[in-house]
Amino acid sequence: MTRVRPLKPEQAGPELRDAMERQREQLGIVPESLMTMALRPAIAAAWAKLTGEVTGPGTVDRGLKQLVAYVSSATHGCRYCQAHTGQKAARFGVDPDKLRNAFAFETSDLFDDAEREALRLAHHASLVPNEVTDEQFERLRRHFTDEQIVEIVAVIAMFGWLNRWNDTFATTLEPSPLEWAREEIASSGWDVGKHARH
Repeated sequence: MTRVRPLKPEQAGPELRDAMERQREQLGIVPESLMTMALRPAIAAAWAKLTGEVTGPGTVDRGLKQLVAYVSSATHGCRYCQAHTGQKAARFGVDPDKLRNAFAFETSDLFDDAEREALRLAHHASLVPNEVTDEQFERLRRHFTDEQIVEIVAVIAMFGWLNRWNDTFATTLEPSPLEWAREEIASSGWDVGKHARH
């Protein structure tokens, strides 16, 4: 159960109405993480704007961005974000087998070379300490422009913040992503852990 009681959507002020509506459109729900942020409306509004810019349409395929977010979140260990990013990746057409085999990206024929580089970056950038190398950037540039690399790193960085937010607050995972994760990725080791509703 979330360690700080989040606002209910109907308690949020007008500055968060657009943010909540965007989340409903993208996820089908208003995530509890946003409603915890809503205790400080300016933080929630800024977050909603940033997430729209980072994960919305851009120069990188949105499915790949969600796959990057999924690997980043799984590397960190945030099961809340892993469920959300996995479910959203599936909505963007990412094969669930890719999610179940996300950490076999180095050898699995499910992934092409560009995806391998992006997922390698997601994994290494999410470790503490960060393990990204200059050589990785050389390989990334074979597949992505600098603009695209900035977009990919923005996804990793944004989820680093969100992973820490949700793990620290033990944000309760909503029924829809919970059910999806139990059906699609539990067989590869995912468990709701601290994000269970008590």
